[in-house]
Amino acid sequence: MRLNKIIDKLAWIEIQDKKILSTRSKGKEVYYIPGGKRETGESDHVALIREIKEELSVDLIADSLKYLGTWEAQAHSHPAGVLVRMTCYTGKYTGTLAPAAEIAGMAWLDYGHYAEISPVDKIIFDWLLSKKMIGCR
Repeated sequence: MRLNKIIDKLAWIEIQDKKILSTRSKGKEVYYIPGGKRETGESDHVALIREIKEELSVDLIADSLKYLGTWEAQAHSHPAGVLVRMTCYTGKYTGTLAPAAEIAGMAWLDYGHYAEISPVDKIIFDWLLSKKMIGCR
């Protein structure tokens, strides 16, 4: 029996005008919902606040963070059986969004950009569309 490896990630869902904020890392060809992995001992909120500050130069407001859902899929550009589990939160922020660290760029995507996103993001986009939270150009 083969055991799957799980990459445990946190993500920030920011939607404006029925489009979701997505990022593209340097050297990657697809967009990802911004976020990252916890460091040892970090809570979801602390890790997500740190990751978003590092990637997008803004400060998430801790008491505004709300759990949205957790989704799992094959990890993009990893061997078969390596899964990514995305625990997603919404929340308000202060500052001006600007790519930083490993982020090459950011974009506001709707369902029409489905071919440009990672497998787990496709599941999340499907759910967001079903809830009428994002649109389809």
